[in-house]
Amino acid sequence: MRVWRDFSEVPSDLGRTVVTIGNFDGMHLGHQHVVRRAREVAAEVGVDHVVAVTFDPHPIAVLRPEHAPPTLTTIEERLRLLGEAGVDDVLVIPFSRDIAAWTPAEFIQRILLDTLHVRAVVVGANFRFGNRAAGDCNLLREAGAAHDFVLEEVSLDGGPQVWSSTYVRTCLAAGDVTGAAEALGRPFTTRGVVVEGDKRGRELGYPTANVPVRPGAAAPADGVYAGRLTVLDGPDAGSSYPAAISVGTNPTFAGERERRVESYVLDRTDLALYGREVEVEFVERLRGMVRFDSVDDLLKAMADDVARARTILAG
Repeated sequence: MRVWRDFSEVPSDLGRTVVTIGNFDGMHLGHQHVVRRAREVAAEVGVDHVVAVTFDPHPIAVLRPEHAPPTLTTIEERLRLLGEAGVDDVLVIPFSRDIAAWTPAEFIQRILLDTLHVRAVVVGANFRFGNRAAGDCNLLREAGAAHDFVLEEVSLDGGPQVWSSTYVRTCLAAGDVTGAAEALGRPFTTRGVVVEGDKRGRELGYPTANVPVRPGAAAPADGVYAGRLTVLDGPDAGSSYPAAISVGTNPTFAGERERRVESYVLDRTDLALYGREVEVEFVERLRGMVRFDSVDDLLKAMADDVARARTILAG
C-alpha cells in the first residue's frame, strides 16, 4: 500500500480511482463496511485503485482544539488498519486552517478531480466536507453528474446504536471494552514502549509492564481488565501473553499521578520488557479502580483479579 502525505506525492499517471474519505479513527465496523463497498464499486466501474483520503491531525484538533476528541488510533495505526481493510493507497492530508477554508467546490476540484482523477466516491451517509461542512452527499452527487463520477452513499451501520468513533470513545470512557470491541470488530488495543516504573508491582509479586497513556489518546476508564500483552519488537516479536491490566494512577499509593496501563503477564516474572514496544489488548473489565486501606487488602484484590482474568482468558 502506498501512502502519500502531500498532494505533490500522488503520481500524475495514477489513472481513475475510487475514493473513500473520512477520519477513519479506530477503523470501526462502519468504516470497514465503507471500504468493503468501495472495493465492490471499483469492480463495478472497472477501476483498479481504491484510495482512502484521511486527515492528520483530526480537523477538530485544528479548528477547536479545546474540543478535540481523544484519538482511538495514531495515524500509523490508521494506515495499517486501512491497508488491512483493503485500500490500495492512502492520501494523508495535513489538515490546516487553509484547507478548512476551502469551499466544497474547491475540495472536489483540488482533491477528487485534479489529484485523484476520481471515477467513484464511496462515503457514509452523514459525510460532510468543505468550509463549515457545507458540502454533503447531495452536492457530491450533483458534482459527479457534471464531472463524470458516481457517488455511492453507504447507510450507517449498527443498531440500536450506530457504530461511530464517538460511540467507541463513549464505551471506553465507561470502561465498556466489550461494547467497544463489538463496534470495532476487534478488541480495543493501545500501543507503547514499556517504561520503568517504581517497581512496586514487582515488590508485591506482580511485576508489570508499564506503558504511559499517550497524551490526547483514548483509553479505557480507570480500573482493572483481563486482556493480553503482545511484544512487537525484538527476537520474540509476536509473542502474546494473557494479562491482568490496570489502568489509572494507583490511588492506594500517595503521590502517583501519571496515568498508565500496567500489565501483569499471568504467572510470568521472567520477561525482560523495558524499552520494548508492546500492544495491550482489553478483553473484559474486572472492576473499577479502588483505593485500598492497606497493602494486604490490595494483595487480596490483586489475587482475585488474576484468578478472574485467568478464567476469562481461558474461556
